[in-house]
Amino acid sequence: MQTILGSNGQIGYELAKELYKNYTNELRLVSRKPQKINPTDQVVSADLMDFSQTKKAIEHSEIVYFTVGLPMDAELWETNFMKITENVIRACQEAQSKLVFFDNTYMYPKDRTPQKEDTPFSPAGRKSHVRSKMAQLVLSEMESGRLDAVICRAPEFYGPGKTQSITNTLVLNNIVHNAPVKIPVNKDTLRTLIWTPDASRAMALIGNTPSAYGQTWHLPCDTPHSFQDMIDLAEKIEGKPLKYRVIPLWQFKLAKLFSKNARELSELLPRYTVDNLFVSDKFKKAFPHFKITTFEEGIRQVLVENKAG
Repeated sequence: MQTILGSNGQIGYELAKELYKNYTNELRLVSRKPQKINPTDQVVSADLMDFSQTKKAIEHSEIVYFTVGLPMDAELWETNFMKITENVIRACQEAQSKLVFFDNTYMYPKDRTPQKEDTPFSPAGRKSHVRSKMAQLVLSEMESGRLDAVICRAPEFYGPGKTQSITNTLVLNNIVHNAPVKIPVNKDTLRTLIWTPDASRAMALIGNTPSAYGQTWHLPCDTPHSFQDMIDLAEKIEGKPLKYRVIPLWQFKLAKLFSKNARELSELLPRYTVDNLFVSDKFKKAFPHFKITTFEEGIRQVLVENKAG
């Protein structure tokens, strides 16, 4: 039995499809209101803030995938995320389950230094500190030998379906709906983005590779591109010029006074002022046959898929 915690999100959804297709038909999908994705899926409703429910959701699982997401709300993250992580770790230890922990890059320095698996954490912002503490807890339990785990870390998403990210929300979704594109802070800095199905496929591969455990892995990405590259490519695909504007940092700072969403986003904005370089060479060397979706393939799929829909 392999179990996905947070199965309703885009990563969990793609992960369930990949596991069923290539690894096992014994899948348990866990969330507050889980839905079957594959014909044989077992669905379990659970509140992971409650240890007894977490334990029941995880029991008899060989591998547990942590893909839990919470709304962009710093107070909610501080209240819930560490408790959820602690419950999941304890339940995995008691069930002797392996843990595949899906992580982000919030805890890395928000500068142009290339990000590697051994990059020291330097969290800045409330949500960044929460994610740093979560990762440090998993690392501590993993390194002590008390937990058989692996950390899979990914940069900002872009992708099909209901992918939630700044890039999808401000850029790609607006292109699809013929609305003016909003580019955060700078159109020319390089950004490393991960195609959401690639993140899930890579995590399934790592989770089912025994030798991968006890380590941190950067999930595979194509080479970095700028928002200007994205606009140029989208114009080529759409066959027409696109309207867009760059939202400068000062406008975001002003919006913080009136908008909770802007306040929650603000701690991430420094990363848009400089090149964001996420290095996934370790994965590419270890799994050379893994097919990474190129930037052009991904953008084309999003735009064409949504036109067809």
